[in-house]
Amino acid sequence: QVQLVESGGGSVQAGGSLRLSCAASGSISSIFAMGWYRQAPGKQRESVALITSGGSTYYADSVKGRFTISRDNAKNTVFLQMNDLKPEDTAVYYCNANTVSGLVWGQGTQVTVSS
Repeated sequence: QVQLVESGGGSVQAGGSLRLSCAASGSISSIFAMGWYRQAPGKQRESVALITSGGSTYYADSVKGRFTISRDNAKNTVFLQMNDLKPEDTAVYYCNANTVSGLVWGQGTQVTVSS
């Protein structure tokens, strides 16, 4: 099994930056993609960014040019660098791993952007 632990959330003013981290442990070899999702109050969870085992990346239109997903294979960690944050980016951010056994989710980390 895979376990995910997120860190790096917090509060920031509009225009600021935050970096989220997601450390994976367990059956790392079973992971073929990892991503970040977010869920704002009263809204459905939405995909933010994805990185595959081959290094391909995908972004939601709302974050293109502002967010960057990357990984450190040696540390089994995926990062989400968030720049030029906007109040509408406020949400709980969840790390996600696509594994051969199914989806695995982290516990979530709060990101709050004030105007």
